[in-house]
Amino acid sequence: MSGKFDIPFKSKVVPAILEEGARIKFRCHKEISCFNACCRNADITLTPYDVIRLKQRLGTSSAEVLREHSVPFEMDNHGLPGIKMKTTDSGACLLMQEGEGCTVYEDRPTACRYYPVAMLAMKPSDEPTERHAYSLVKEAHCKGHDEEVEQTVDEYRRAQGVADYDEINRDFYQLILKKKSTGPAVGRPSDTSLQLFFMACYDIDRFKKFALSGAFRAAYNLDASVFEQIETDDVFALQFSMAFLKQVLFGEKTIEEQEGAWEKRVTERKEIWELRRQAEIARDEQRNEELMREVES
Repeated sequence: MSGKFDIPFKSKVVPAILEEGARIKFRCHKEISCFNACCRNADITLTPYDVIRLKQRLGTSSAEVLREHSVPFEMDNHGLPGIKMKTTDSGACLLMQEGEGCTVYEDRPTACRYYPVAMLAMKPSDEPTERHAYSLVKEAHCKGHDEEVEQTVDEYRRAQGVADYDEINRDFYQLILKKKSTGPAVGRPSDTSLQLFFMACYDIDRFKKFALSGAFRAAYNLDASVFEQIETDDVFALQFSMAFLKQVLFGEKTIEEQEGAWEKRVTERKEIWELRRQAEIARDEQRNEELMREVES
């Protein structure tokens, strides 16, 4: 069995795996004595849909969210890019207002919605689809566990609105698991592939420009309505970007290419490499001539 999402927040407490149908006691509210304590020590991994919700809530671009509210990290030893919420030097979330709580609460990230529950995604090597399990973290400072409200994990997920987030992020989770399950067989992706992964997952505005470009349209056989949805619907664009990554990274035929598009790209790349090679030869020859002139003088 391979692939797992770690608890997406700082905690020295070992989480307890929840049995199917388990009930938990937890409630967080302004009057509780530990209110905002978890936001003061935040280590929140962001998903692609989290970025979309934040950019829409803040009325800005995905690039601005990445610049002002995230920091990059590597999700595996091959450098697969992930992002976390940016915090103050003391570890506090930048979107927290003291005494008031989260300023983007209705659009808060997936991990914030889950806390103190976390989803574990696992991919058995002999099964075609992933499995989901859940764990519970009980930290000493958190008094929410002392509340009398009791519910199942599914009831808690629905109450926190996290089920919709998981559904939209499902293809992203599958990509991560697929990458982890292939292990060393695939090896480290090229820098170009890693940059493409970052753009397609997190910088949705830049991906939309990429997908709406003339070069992209010429390469893929898509109806005009698809491009219209990519331009106007961030969630659709994200789902399309995940399908595109599956095709580029793992060879899954998710998007129909124009006839002869692949052969044309191969030819163009060969021509580009040949031009670069000729330019390097010319530079070397020029440098040699300059060195000879210096020696003769």
